[in-house]
Amino acid sequence: MISPDNRSRTEINERIHSELRSRGVVSRNEHSIGTLMPRQEMTGADRTWAAQYQVNDVLRYSRSSRETGIEKGEYAHVTRVDAGKNMLTVARADGTEQTYDPRRQMGVTVYREAVKSFSVGDRIQFTAPKNELKIANRELGAIEDIASNGALRIKLDSGCRIALDPAEYPHLDHGYAVTSHSSQGQTADRVLIHVDTDLAAKDLLNHRMAYVSVSRGQSDAQIFTNDRSALANALSQDVSRRSASQPMQMVAPIQQQEVGQTRHVEHDFDMGIGMGF
Repeated sequence: MISPDNRSRTEINERIHSELRSRGVVSRNEHSIGTLMPRQEMTGADRTWAAQYQVNDVLRYSRSSRETGIEKGEYAHVTRVDAGKNMLTVARADGTEQTYDPRRQMGVTVYREAVKSFSVGDRIQFTAPKNELKIANRELGAIEDIASNGALRIKLDSGCRIALDPAEYPHLDHGYAVTSHSSQGQTADRVLIHVDTDLAAKDLLNHRMAYVSVSRGQSDAQIFTNDRSALANALSQDVSRRSASQPMQMVAPIQQQEVGQTRHVEHDFDMGIGMGF
């Protein structure tokens, strides 16, 4: 399942997990696991301004900085934001605090802490790479076992099996729905695409999102929308760097395939879940 934004993706994942659990498709025994969810609404430019951060944000550094003394791979919690001076104060893992201008620290990913419920049988995705286990960002798998201490045994879609302690690697999420951006490079026999034409982040509904999402399905792609009459206009927006005199037409070809592999489905989303599962 593909959805354009992280908020709807998270809601869809939670609904699917709940439905599968109630039907006994995954274990009814849930385990609460602390995870880190990326604040993906923050752009690279946003991360250079203290005002864009919030107290309790968790930061992961992918680059070392001589100026701040922060090393590659470190985590820290934001404890204070001084927007006027553009300064952040963070608490490091060793208990010390560091105050710095975020323009001086590159390679920062911003997360929020969240507790999620997982069951044996759940589809799972990794929201950050883990080189030691050769896990790529957004790689998918299924939970085969959850130990009493929360340790997971996971079978990756590649066929490999790994053991993972979420306390040491909290970059986990349900893997039923992904964003169109994360779906690039992935394929499936059947793809369900969620398109809410009232989505606040209008820039996420465009020609590229339509092309990437529909082309993930090898034999079937279905679009679930709240407003079929507005769908074509929403997905025909051109976000390429071409001039305005070179419009791209994506939705018309999609509509022509309606009798074939691709179908537009106008339905309330609750019914969409029922149809898909």
